Amino acid sequence: MSDAVIIDVVRTAVAKGKPNGALAALHPVDLLAQTLRQLVERQSLDPRTIDDVLAGCVQQSGEQAGNIAHTAALAAGFPESVPGTTINRQCGSSQQAAVFAAQGVAAGAYDLVIACGVESMSAVPLGSAPAGRDNFGPTVRARYPEGLVRQGVSAELVAARWGLDRGDLDTFAAASHQRAAAAADRGWFDGQLVPIHVPGASAPHTTDETIRAGTNRASLASLRPAFHSDEHAARFPEIGWHVTPGNSSPLTDGASAVLIASRERAEQLGLEPRARFHASSVVGDDPLLMLTAPIPATRKVLDRAGLTVDDIDAFEVNEAFASVPLAWAKELHVDLDRVNPWGGAIALGHPLGSSGTRLLGTLVAHLEHTGGRYGLQTMCEAGGLANATIIERC
Repeated sequence: MSDAVIIDVVRTAVAKGKPNGALAALHPVDLLAQTLRQLVERQSLDPRTIDDVLAGCVQQSGEQAGNIAHTAALAAGFPESVPGTTINRQCGSSQQAAVFAAQGVAAGAYDLVIACGVESMSAVPLGSAPAGRDNFGPTVRARYPEGLVRQGVSAELVAARWGLDRGDLDTFAAASHQRAAAAADRGWFDGQLVPIHVPGASAPHTTDETIRAGTNRASLASLRPAFHSDEHAARFPEIGWHVTPGNSSPLTDGASAVLIASRERAEQLGLEPRARFHASSVVGDDPLLMLTAPIPATRKVLDRAGLTVDDIDAFEVNEAFASVPLAWAKELHVDLDRVNPWGGAIALGHPLGSSGTRLLGTLVAHLEHTGGRYGLQTMCEAGGLANATIIERC
């Protein structure tokens, strides 16, 4: 089986996922298309050599419906012969796209493939379902008669289960902003960022819009809990109601993409591998707690790789809510200094379908910057799912 190697990873600077966000005027197809085009141009690559485009996207409705992977490839000017398909594993959609791409290379089905992701939360708001309809249906609801809950309530349940209080969550959130601001100031993201041209804008979008360098625990303390209700308070008396907009990831727009190849095709085309896929896992877990699956996913991928947490130089654990990486680190006994060292989604945003390949790009860049060997990324996904991936720097 061939090694699947990472040639390059790019991302847009994230923008607020609101009507006044820097990317709100750009159609999500064109947002991803600009990202794809620049990924190929950076490597002076003929797009006819691409075997497939695998794109993660969560809210596949409205402007993001109709197989956005393929329409974005067409918008990028790729030949009509280049196929594309869109994947939804909730927040881990583009991480799953990267794993599918790597598996295709290892199996000999692909020689050169792009995994990518996009989410315009300004164009297609979270939970854009027809009024009066839900995502579960009567049979799932019958299996869980006590009722499933929104992710924010699950984040509260995770905090309660692992004994995390408001100070813990706010301290972690402030550190995310401070780490991301320091990384941005030092130019550590520059090698990943590609400029995005927005209709009517005077200059390309190149700066992450959600990083707030001045954020600290005191400034976050005034924010009110975001998911409290009398109904949930009565049902879950153990909840302390500590999850706020400040210690959760903001709604954002963004896209990211990774070029993956077999080692043989990379040599043929003169492409320089930066890292290789070492192992991966995907698991399901309790859909009520929902956000705990990164814990068993991490254990499973470490077991497959024959590694321990002490062998990993850096971890990227998606910060959907601060309670997720904190519970993960507590359970697995990982020092937080090795977790999201350049900040995470609380500061950098969580454009759902794009986050997996965004984390991958940050992990590759961090390993190169520090000389580390192994990196592990994992992220919680709606419904109690999680992906975990280990890469090895070349």
